[in-house]
Amino acid sequence: MRRLTRTVAAATLATALALVSACSSDADKADDSSGVGASLEQVTYLTSFGNFGRDSYAWVAKEKGFFKDAGFDVEIKPGQGTGAVIQTIVGGQAHFGPIDLTGGLLQLGNGDAKDFVAVAAIQQRTMAAIATVEGTGINTPKDLEGKKLADTPGSVVRNLFPTYARMAGIDYTKVTWVNGEAQTLMGTLAAGSVDGIGQFVVGQPTIEAVTKKKAVLLPYSNVMQDLYGNVLITSKQYASEKPESVKKFTEALLKGLEYALAHPDEAAEILAKNAEAVNPAAAAAELQLMAGYVRSSNSGTAVGTLDSGRVAKSIAILRGAGALKSDLTPDQIIDFNLAPKA
Repeated sequence: MRRLTRTVAAATLATALALVSACSSDADKADDSSGVGASLEQVTYLTSFGNFGRDSYAWVAKEKGFFKDAGFDVEIKPGQGTGAVIQTIVGGQAHFGPIDLTGGLLQLGNGDAKDFVAVAAIQQRTMAAIATVEGTGINTPKDLEGKKLADTPGSVVRNLFPTYARMAGIDYTKVTWVNGEAQTLMGTLAAGSVDGIGQFVVGQPTIEAVTKKKAVLLPYSNVMQDLYGNVLITSKQYASEKPESVKKFTEALLKGLEYALAHPDEAAEILAKNAEAVNPAAAAAELQLMAGYVRSSNSGTAVGTLDSGRVAKSIAILRGAGALKSDLTPDQIIDFNLAPKA
């Protein structure tokens, strides 16, 4: 009888262990399906233009684990302006990156680029500007005539300049442009090799740190209203094949953006830890200046939203200035199904 009892007990214990094992296995599968323990998707992200404070939010999203929590292992590389970022993403060497929306419209509408789509706004107003320093004789748009400016060939500041010039009442043919690289433009200005450079308005603190002079900025937004600033793009192929990945990545990146704006000093230190030649004080100041462009009365309740009506106005401005060879509609450049909702 005791032998039978032991046999029944052993069988009962074995059954119980099997049930526990099965439950554990099912739990593990559930965890894997929710992303916990699953392998991370390898993604390459380009900054908009070098490694400045304005782009530190991507490093924040990586450092704080926002990307990892969303299921991504992200490699961040410095971008070289709107045209180059589009080409790299469409060419398959990167998955995501920010470009200036106006620059994207010009690239698409003039047949210089295709097969990319915007999925979120980074800034609700354009930050494009001509930057110089005191002593160059540039204080108004008219002062640019007869001067030499530097920028990367694919920069939105440079490509949008003829439209800006027309609307500001100056002759853009009297302004000379020379090629430069994102990371060396400010040094070129400091050396006096050029009179001004293409830059974002948030670059003011960094310009002053590099040149040791007071910066003078001519923002495009002073004469070109309703233009968005940077937007996050991906390739049409990636958006079509992995729409849920696009949404998850966008949410993680915008979480990094909001954190960076709320903690500019910490964000600047994170950037300095990951990128060479970063001035943390200047990077933090850039983020503080950028905050007013990320949120505006037009942006709705959520960071990252895009409005079809405003994009249509941007297209109309460019068409009216003769900057677009063909007409466009907002949904040709923006996937509103993937963009954050207001």
